[in-house]
Amino acid sequence: MSAQPSRPAPGHALALLAAVALAGWSALTFRTAYLHWGATTEESRELLPGDELVPDPGLVATRAITIEALPEAVWPWVIQIGADRGGFYSYDRLENLAGCRLRSADSVVDEWQHLAPGDAVRLHPQVALTVVAVDPGHSLVLRGAPPPGGDGPAPDVPYDFTWSFVLRRHPHLATRLITRERFGYTHRWSPLLVEPVAAASALMSQKMLRGMRDRAERQPGDPASTAAPSRTGTETFRPRAK
Repeated sequence: MSAQPSRPAPGHALALLAAVALAGWSALTFRTAYLHWGATTEESRELLPGDELVPDPGLVATRAITIEALPEAVWPWVIQIGADRGGFYSYDRLENLAGCRLRSADSVVDEWQHLAPGDAVRLHPQVALTVVAVDPGHSLVLRGAPPPGGDGPAPDVPYDFTWSFVLRRHPHLATRLITRERFGYTHRWSPLLVEPVAAASALMSQKMLRGMRDRAERQPGDPASTAAPSRTGTETFRPRAK
C-alpha cells in the first residue's frame, strides 16, 4: 500500500494562519508608519493645497515635523529646493549615485528665493517637476509635468504625482512643516512602480525634513552656517531643545 500524505495537525494549521496574519499586520503597520512619518491623524486626513490635482490617488504619503523657528525662517529653505538649486537636504551621496549631481545648501541663497507657476524644480538633470502654485511663506505645490496643452499626465507616464509643502505657525514661535505626496495610477501596473518609489521617498523625505529643521533652527554664527543673514528674518532662529 502507498503511504498517504499526512495532514497537518489542527494546532499547526492555526499557528501557520496566525503567523501569516501577524506578518500581514506587521507589513501594514510598517507601511503606514513610513507613509505618515511624523504626521498626526488629523494632518494625514485633512485637505492640503494641491490635493485637487490628483483627486483619486492610489497612494498618499503625508509627513510632518515641528521646527523651532518661525515660518518666515523656514520658508527660504523650502523655496530653494531643487537638484540645480539648494538640493534636498537629504542623503546627497545616495542621490548622486543615481546621477542627481546635487549638493545640499547650508545657506540661504538669494537667487534661489523665487519660484513661479510653470517653473521647473529638478529632481535630476533629466527629471523635473513643475511648479503649480506658490503661496510665499505658506505653501508650495509641485507636479509631474503634464503634456503640452493638457492638465493630466502624458499617456506614457506611469503615474500622476503631486508634491506639496505646507507651513503653519505652531505655538511657541515654532512651525509645523507638512509634506504630501499623491500618486495617481494611470495603468494597472502602476502600483508595482509606485510602492518601491514611495518606500525610497520615505527614507529621503525623513532626512529632508530633519535637514530643513536643523538648518532653519541654526542660529547665525554657528560653525556650520556660512551665509550672511537672509532678508527673511534669520535673527529669529532659536536652537532646538535638546
